[in-house]
Amino acid sequence: MGSFLSAAYAAVPEGNQVRTFLENNCYDCHQGKDADGSLDLEALSFDLGKANNLQRWVRIYDRVRDGEMPPADYGELEAKDKSQFLAATHQGLSDFQHNIHTKYGRVRGRRLTRKQIENSLHDLLAIDIPLTHILPDENKTDGFTTVADGQGMSHFQLAAHLDAVDVALDEALRRALSPEDDYARDFDAKGVARTNPKRRCREPEMREGKAVIWSSGLIYYGRLPATTAKQDGWYEFEVTVSGLKLPKTGGVWSTVRSGPCVSNAPLLASVTTFEATEKPKVVKFTTWLPKGHMLEIRPGDGALKRGRFAGGQVGVGEGEPQDLAGIAFDRVTMKQVHLKGNDDQVREFLFGNLKVEPVKDKRQPWQVTSKNPKADAERLVTRFATRAFRRPVTSDEIEPYLAEVYAALDAKESFVDALRLGYRALLCSPRFMYFAEEPGKLDDYEVATRLSYFLTGSTPDDQLMQLASAGKMREPEVLKQQTRRLLDGKQGEQFVNDFAAEWLDLDQIDFTQPDSKLYRQFDPIVESGMLSETQQYLQTMLAENLHVSNLIDSDFTYLNSRLARYYQIDGVEGDALQKVTLKPETHRGGVLTQGAILKVTANGSNTSPVIRGVWVSERLLGVEIPPPPTNVPAVEPDIRGAKTIREQLAKHRSQGECASCHVKIDPAGFALENFDPAGQWRDNYIKMEGRSVKKGPKIDASYDLPSGMHFKDIDGFQKIVTSHPHRLAANMAKHLLTYGTGATVEFVDRAQIDQIARKSAEDGYGFRSIIEQVVVSDLFLSK
Repeated sequence: MGSFLSAAYAAVPEGNQVRTFLENNCYDCHQGKDADGSLDLEALSFDLGKANNLQRWVRIYDRVRDGEMPPADYGELEAKDKSQFLAATHQGLSDFQHNIHTKYGRVRGRRLTRKQIENSLHDLLAIDIPLTHILPDENKTDGFTTVADGQGMSHFQLAAHLDAVDVALDEALRRALSPEDDYARDFDAKGVARTNPKRRCREPEMREGKAVIWSSGLIYYGRLPATTAKQDGWYEFEVTVSGLKLPKTGGVWSTVRSGPCVSNAPLLASVTTFEATEKPKVVKFTTWLPKGHMLEIRPGDGALKRGRFAGGQVGVGEGEPQDLAGIAFDRVTMKQVHLKGNDDQVREFLFGNLKVEPVKDKRQPWQVTSKNPKADAERLVTRFATRAFRRPVTSDEIEPYLAEVYAALDAKESFVDALRLGYRALLCSPRFMYFAEEPGKLDDYEVATRLSYFLTGSTPDDQLMQLASAGKMREPEVLKQQTRRLLDGKQGEQFVNDFAAEWLDLDQIDFTQPDSKLYRQFDPIVESGMLSETQQYLQTMLAENLHVSNLIDSDFTYLNSRLARYYQIDGVEGDALQKVTLKPETHRGGVLTQGAILKVTANGSNTSPVIRGVWVSERLLGVEIPPPPTNVPAVEPDIRGAKTIREQLAKHRSQGECASCHVKIDPAGFALENFDPAGQWRDNYIKMEGRSVKKGPKIDASYDLPSGMHFKDIDGFQKIVTSHPHRLAANMAKHLLTYGTGATVEFVDRAQIDQIARKSAEDGYGFRSIIEQVVVSDLFLSK
């Protein structure tokens, strides 16, 4: 096809009905330099490869199809004219994109994200040290870091990748050539308390045989120097703890954080939260501790009374007279652990069946024995290349890497050092860093790779590689079976967490903090509970294959006692997440009304129906919102004295082209207006008068959908939206495909997205069913 124009003629033999249609129905408003929305249709080229013409034609098609253009007051379109215009435009747009995909593929040069690099190095070497902090931050395109069009590769990124590979190999060799890490400690109360009871400090004090920390705002109060890591590593803790002077609301909710806990290193990493009860309980958790870092464990409920201590230090006996809640430690145990396998596994991955043993040599206390270094190197490097490149390699492909190893051996370098050079070169190869795919249908190894990185974020395991070798990875039933296997148990939980972190912006949960003067009940424990609520809810949707409408509304969620109290829901006890049946008066239900979503769609001080409306439309409802015209100003906090956001937006919509977009944006945004920036229900806005928080105007959450259907509040909005599950399923499929293939869904892909949604309907629009239909689709199985 030479151009969109020729496609239009091919679709409509009588002539170019596209141009005729525009002349007859659109030029009155969209012609010349003063055209509405700066869209001059007379000057708009049919060349879809030029500038942003493709996006403009897609937008024109959508607005005509949806009846938005020409506007209602223009008059009714002739059905035949509209049908011919849409058919010709659809064919032209589809043919143009199809030809490009045939030649280049939907996905261009897609590389591993930094998280995928970390996971892959972990699985290839059986190590577990964090690596993402070495690599640069990722850009997001359509919400995802996996999209090829948003990925770059600079000299800085290459250098950082090399650093990460070196750190990973150094760790693998350290573990392979040294005794097993066996650090373990068991501390009683005295072991974690301050060593000098007369010294005012921030460690626990002894009280009735227990190490005690009182509620306070002092940073690092609750630090436990006894837990200081002697070396970088993952540590498994068991903390036996109880609550003191419990509040009326229940136990003493507390936080566990880690860091150096000194004044020149103020940042602390969150580890977990728990509720200390009158009866001692054992709190178990595993966390990464860099060398020199320790735990800080303290009451963290923002609703608790906080003690005041002079000079920034706490003396023994100073907390109890202030009638403060506290926590008391009986025992703390810590043990270094490995998450990806023991040292024997590391040795097997690096050296196969070669003998590795300690020797009496201070410079190299462990030694690898090889009777034929070059032959052993060839075998090991070839095996490692197959795993790193995610497919078998030929002798010609492996030759450059072996040449480097042989040269090192000829130069009398040790076998280990020479082998390390080969592994390092493989891990810095584009064949490791990038997805090696050719335009057209993916082969079995490419399918195994794409499926594995989609669902596990890492390199294919042995079972996937065996199926690829047998030529079975393109069979629909095999794909579905492997999808179920990879989503089973902990792997499925990790998939949900990784996918939702980007799809729902859960990785931005702590990007802003609600204003503590306005939203005093919010604290880190609530935030942690919100994140866990959404993750557990989605994990249940996956495990039980629940209907996609549960994203919008449901009669259950997962709460602990602290989050339930925050939501003003009674009858929930304990710090473990538990399934809770929701009553209608809670106005909760579905991901839509969960605190994590309400928080990431607000700025901490106020809410915006526009921001929330765009987010909900694009992430959950499947309604694409185009960027605003460049000549239309954004909504300001106050427009000429308007008092409410509804009045502000009413004025904003009166400007030019604003109304056509806001009719889609505003309904979802206003439906959520009863939820404040911290995720709590409100009937009125609030405002500051001096230092006091006062009740503001009553909230009106009613609105009309583009279809004309009216709702009064969030409950009415949910009922309308959940009555159209097909769009919700198609939207879910779109986001899964973008995340899993590394390409955004385009105009030509729409028919297949619709097909995926229709097929998932046969299995009740279940979350897992949609995933399975995605992985067997042509879009997933093609570059």
